[in-house]
Amino acid sequence: MVRTQVQLTEEQFEALKAMSAASGVSLAEIVRRAVDRMISEYRGSERDDCISRAIAVAGKFRSGLGDLSVEHDKYFVEAMGG
Repeated sequence: MVRTQVQLTEEQFEALKAMSAASGVSLAEIVRRAVDRMISEYRGSERDDCISRAIAVAGKFRSGLGDLSVEHDKYFVEAMGG
């Protein structure tokens, strides 16, 4: 683990201390769990953004190939230089 120092407001510290006492979980563990939750939300929003952008462009381009849905593997291999 990496040791770090964080400054909290009095209210934040008191609330975390109360949570720690009530749950029997260390203050450090409560902070780690909160950080994990924030990281998970951030990664989820990145994924949601990628999905939204992919959906937005779906169907906007034309290949000009009438058989792309049937021969997509063949065209993929060709495009990859195979």
